[in-house]
Amino acid sequence: MSYINVRGVQHYYEWVKEPSESLGCRKPVMVFVHGWAGSARYWESTARVLSPSFDCLLYDMRGFGRSQTNSNSIAECGEDTINFSYDLKEYTRDLSILVRNLGIERFYISAHSMGASIATLFLNRYVEQVKGAILTCSGIFKYDEKTFTAFHRFGSYVVKFRPKWLEKIPLVDRIFMARFLHRSIPIKERKDFLKDFLCADYNAALGTIFTSVSEEQSKLMPQEFARLKVPTLLVSGEFDQIIPAIMGEHAASLSQAIEFAIVPKTGHFPMLEDAVTYCKIVQDFLSRNA
Repeated sequence: MSYINVRGVQHYYEWVKEPSESLGCRKPVMVFVHGWAGSARYWESTARVLSPSFDCLLYDMRGFGRSQTNSNSIAECGEDTINFSYDLKEYTRDLSILVRNLGIERFYISAHSMGASIATLFLNRYVEQVKGAILTCSGIFKYDEKTFTAFHRFGSYVVKFRPKWLEKIPLVDRIFMARFLHRSIPIKERKDFLKDFLCADYNAALGTIFTSVSEEQSKLMPQEFARLKVPTLLVSGEFDQIIPAIMGEHAASLSQAIEFAIVPKTGHFPMLEDAVTYCKIVQDFLSRNA
């Protein structure tokens, strides 16, 4: 297990690599960014498929997975010390410092859900660093005060009520993932996601609910999608209940740099629900934008 200090927080990361067929030939790097309350774990199968062509970097974002925060043991890092803001722009800065500290100069990025919002912000602020992007289950949503207030109230309750014993209840992983999925996924992946949700840092999980789904974000993201210049593929699940495909299609229509694709009969995790179709769409895009 590898960790690297980013703004005072130990960030977990791992490489998924295969030897290059050409001796001395360095493969391009693909950096994977997970979504809310998840971790790099659910990107592992996709990374293995892409590893013959890319050196794949997976990491857990601050406060999630194995990158837990501990305000009592934060290292002093000068101007890079984190102030524990959970604004998505701060997560783009985390990513910038992570790749810099690992010596990665230019790379591709593959991101999901809230991670795709972070990646979109990153693409416009560090455009010179990114060769291409795959945004999965992302889109434009309209602000509605009643809906957002209800979402925040429910989200706050869900984050507060996360007893560790929950994962020991039979079939709870299936119940927990039901809203996210249209097709079933392997039991290990369901259990991993439940485990990540239960161990997510309270402040990070709650803070990002309010910063990622907000009036400010609903006004910002259309502008960010419209500004995109990096070749980008936006992939939606046909029956995604979290970020419906129509929201992704709307986002893609705002920039000529964005291609849009739908994975049929999938929900919010098309890369797990239909890995073959998802990876083919991604590989076709990458072959055209290498």
